[in-house]
Amino acid sequence: MKRLIHFLATLGPIGYFPIACATLASLVVTVIGWFLPVPPLPWAIAAIVVGGLIAVPICTYAEKDLGHDAHPIVIDEVIGQSIALLLVPHTWQAFLAAFLLFRLFDVWKPLGARESQAWPGGWGIVGDDTIAGLASFAVMQLGLWAFARLGVPMP
Repeated sequence: MKRLIHFLATLGPIGYFPIACATLASLVVTVIGWFLPVPPLPWAIAAIVVGGLIAVPICTYAEKDLGHDAHPIVIDEVIGQSIALLLVPHTWQAFLAAFLLFRLFDVWKPLGARESQAWPGGWGIVGDDTIAGLASFAVMQLGLWAFARLGVPMP
């Protein structure tokens, strides 16, 4: 059971990539998202919520062996990057923007994301990525709205 939890927490070998494993995990989520059919919004939100609720105990268990918010734990990137990709047009430019925005907010950790890392167990691990995903989603949707209002073709 322990090996399965570690495999899920690290997304297999991705969490053990020698550099920028969180960025690699976000990139993998973005590429997979590109090829998956777009589900209806309520289903996508439900999947993210359920995924987050599953990720919290996985992270809680994994950090007991790997350390608090240890670099190999990247399952939280799945939740945050998935939020950032919600309602994004299916163009490479939009997917790239959602990826870059999520990475920016995940590193920067604004809006209480940094403080959320002190939450107990997996809540702190998943919490900051959820906030980064929500910030990315808000900026992305604001940008798309601004493009539409200004008459600029959508990327």
